[in-house]
Amino acid sequence: MSKDKSLAAVALITSLFFMWGLALNLNPILIPHLKKACQLSDFQSSLIDSASYIAYFILPIPAAQFMKKYSYKGGIILGLLLFSVGAILFYPAAAVRNYAFFLGSLFIVFSGMAFLETAANPLITLVGEPKGATVRINLAQTFNGLAATLAPLIGGRFILSGKLLGPAEEKAMSPQQLDAYLTHEASSVQIPYLVIGLLVFSVAVMVWRTHFPKVKEETDEALDNKMPLSARIGELLKDKHLMSGVLAEFFYVGAQACVSSFFIRYSYHVAGIGEKDAAELLSIAFLLFMIGRLSGTGLMLIFNPVRLLVTYAIINIALIITAINIEGHAAIYVLMAVWFFMSIMFPTIFSLSIRDLGKKTKLGSSLVIMGIVGGAVLPPIMGKISDLTNIQFSYIVPCICFAAILWFGIKNLRVKKLDVVNAH
Repeated sequence: MSKDKSLAAVALITSLFFMWGLALNLNPILIPHLKKACQLSDFQSSLIDSASYIAYFILPIPAAQFMKKYSYKGGIILGLLLFSVGAILFYPAAAVRNYAFFLGSLFIVFSGMAFLETAANPLITLVGEPKGATVRINLAQTFNGLAATLAPLIGGRFILSGKLLGPAEEKAMSPQQLDAYLTHEASSVQIPYLVIGLLVFSVAVMVWRTHFPKVKEETDEALDNKMPLSARIGELLKDKHLMSGVLAEFFYVGAQACVSSFFIRYSYHVAGIGEKDAAELLSIAFLLFMIGRLSGTGLMLIFNPVRLLVTYAIINIALIITAINIEGHAAIYVLMAVWFFMSIMFPTIFSLSIRDLGKKTKLGSSLVIMGIVGGAVLPPIMGKISDLTNIQFSYIVPCICFAAILWFGIKNLRVKKLDVVNAH
């Protein structure tokens, strides 16, 4: 393949990292927005995360099997088409203001993203010169971080109205006025998601028309031929170290989803900050996450990554406890710092989990990635606690998650050296 065609393929694959970073990090905007537009409880609004993350749990293995038969390119095209259709379906979902319709549309979007992540992470390292693989994956991850930073700004600007009705204001409205207000609120997602859907579809067309190199990955043929997939998975499920890693990743992704998804509601509750201003603060928090990832990578050259994981977990527990117990703008700034110290957790836990798996590493990695389902399970628990108490106290959920991560880190302190995988 010519150099120009190789660059075109790399550019398109890199754009995928930006796309799923944008879609995933619009959830913290959608949660308060649809809570308002569809008159939801905190528990009900948290199902946005459940509809999103459950796709990551269900689809990676089917996606891998699909791509084994139809190639990475086929998987990417299918993923982009699902992403596009799901985003476009936001238009009729908003027109009828049906929450179940929104959740179904989100599940389709994230089903597409599960295909994209399953394909793009390995493919970006395999397309182009082998010596540039590390540079390419790091560049792609940077675009993912950029999307995470921009998503709250875009969502705050084009989706959030900045208008919250108090109980007295809502009661003063006639049924017709309230319905008009809610319909107008719901409609604000139509154009942004329609634009996203059409852009993603255009990328699918470009991928279809772009030549991708044929990639043949190394596989362990002996294992493939002699042991069925179910038996290999069963063997890995007995690996206590791997399973503790899956559980740690479950708690990490759950913590990240909880902290992010309720941030706008938390900001209003503890400091009276409007949703548009809170969205801007959330963007800064994601920027801190990027800075933390970059600085953390440098610190790991000096300090033991496991000790860094333990230290960051302790700091986040202290930050969350503080955020639960104070009010005002100081509480917001304390909570924002959590993003910085979350930054190294996913790749460090991932690397610790698959350490010493040898030929079983690839399948073991898939199981660790399935721990992402924590993002589907834990936000509803947090939402229910919020409904029963308040949004501030509900942050006890991510606090418990960081305690679980601390325990995982302590159990692995004997590990002196670790090659941290740049993932997620």
